[in-house]
Amino acid sequence: MRQDIEVLVVGAGPVGLTMAIALRRLGMRVAVVDRAAGTNREPRADVIFPRAGEALGSLGVGETIRRNAYEMASGTVFSSGRRIGKLTSGRLASNYPRAMTIEQHNIERLLAEELAGLGVTVDRRTRVTDLEQDDDQVRVTVKRAQGAVERITAAWVIACDGVRSTVRELLGIGFPGAERPNMQVVQGNVIPSWPLPEKPGDGYFFLSPHRSVIAFPTPGCGYRVFCVRDDPDPQFNDPPTLRELRDLVAGAARMPDLDLVLTEPVWLSRARFADRIATRLRAGRVLLAGDAAHTWAPLGGHGMNVGMLGAYNLAWKLAAVHRGQAADPVLDSYDLEQRALAASVIRDMRVSPMEMKLSPVPHQLRGLLLRTMLTFDAMQRRTEWMMSDFGRHHRRSPLSHGRSRWPIGGIRAGDRVPDVKVVSRRGRPVRLHELLSYDRWTLLHHLRFAGTDAGDTLRLALVGCPAPIAVEPFAAADREAAGSLGDAQDLLLVRPDGHVGLVCPMNRPEVLRAYVRRYLSGAEAEAPARVGERARSV
Repeated sequence: MRQDIEVLVVGAGPVGLTMAIALRRLGMRVAVVDRAAGTNREPRADVIFPRAGEALGSLGVGETIRRNAYEMASGTVFSSGRRIGKLTSGRLASNYPRAMTIEQHNIERLLAEELAGLGVTVDRRTRVTDLEQDDDQVRVTVKRAQGAVERITAAWVIACDGVRSTVRELLGIGFPGAERPNMQVVQGNVIPSWPLPEKPGDGYFFLSPHRSVIAFPTPGCGYRVFCVRDDPDPQFNDPPTLRELRDLVAGAARMPDLDLVLTEPVWLSRARFADRIATRLRAGRVLLAGDAAHTWAPLGGHGMNVGMLGAYNLAWKLAAVHRGQAADPVLDSYDLEQRALAASVIRDMRVSPMEMKLSPVPHQLRGLLLRTMLTFDAMQRRTEWMMSDFGRHHRRSPLSHGRSRWPIGGIRAGDRVPDVKVVSRRGRPVRLHELLSYDRWTLLHHLRFAGTDAGDTLRLALVGCPAPIAVEPFAAADREAAGSLGDAQDLLLVRPDGHVGLVCPMNRPEVLRAYVRRYLSGAEAEAPARVGERARSV
């Protein structure tokens, strides 16, 4: 029986490995088990969008992923075979401004290598068969490859074991949802013979009635071709043939002479999907993440990304509660925030114009609309913002209090802190995210208050807080930064995952004090006053 484990992670896909890396970065003792014999060589997810790139960067593995990926620079859009415009990327303020294409098995390999460097290797061919828990620990029964049965004891268990999660079933947690009607997704990794420019990072969208085809180059795999189409025979489950995939792409692109050649490893996939979110993501000391928590059709390619962001959200909360640096409601907020995030992605992907199955007349209207929209930089920026996941927020979280006093614009609690250019306390130009760190909270305020009575009062408000909080004075370096950050008279208390927990005026230190006592004391206390209300005594 192993008893030295603080967190047992079940599942070694991208989400489980990200979770384990995040926990190890926070100094937690971690073990990872997975039923598979090794990394799955079958291609699956292959895009990491900018917000997940930022999360991986904060965990120290983002640059490793980037070196092994293609950065998506543009996507040329065709409608019924006619070029109607091009989407370009790279406008957004971030160290990871572009999505990256890299096959999932390579992501898993790189994450596993990073985790091994942190002292943890995955226990493969190990299947969970039972678990029980009390107020202090979880006892997990596992079966090894040769049939040996072992019990692992851990303070916490995080289930990242996929759509058919054994842990979720053992807990009796519901996984309600519904199949996507009249939709199937046909995919393959191929080298096409089309007469189009081929450059890493430049892809193509082919839109036609009843189907949409997306093709982007992926390192070592030619093009990942992803076709969303109607489903005339839902009972037909045979894998697609190369001829079927060729006909779908040739029909959408209006290229009758197109030829496709499969790349290694050979992979062709036909899949149908359901949108599902678990009824709860926490049961005592066991939590769900990734596909064990939520799943949906791969429209937009955000499933793996949302799972990684969930791991980034959960790990710091669990570590803080475990160490008495946060109250239990902080960990409970993971359930609310992650289920809301999943629901918002499902909602948005259902209306993605690039992946709708439209009849001929609506399809023609879509083409006319996109032709016009792609000529405007503002619309391009809006599309890029939506795909980046930078706009995904936790504004309705119990941890989110306050907003900028500006009537329009500014920042709200729950938002991702923008990675804009600022000037640090040392007068050095930096990106704002360089002032943040995953192992602590960060209190941001304007440089003008550094060394003043107002700044000293804020520091006094943090005295006795067991959670690490760094105070970082800064000034906006340009108009973009000033506009996105809001009123310079406000302070921002930023969570370890880069989302704002509290926005309040500098002259309201009692609101900061109440927030810290409420959430970062290791015990529950009265909620802080909302900005604009009279502060309650705490």
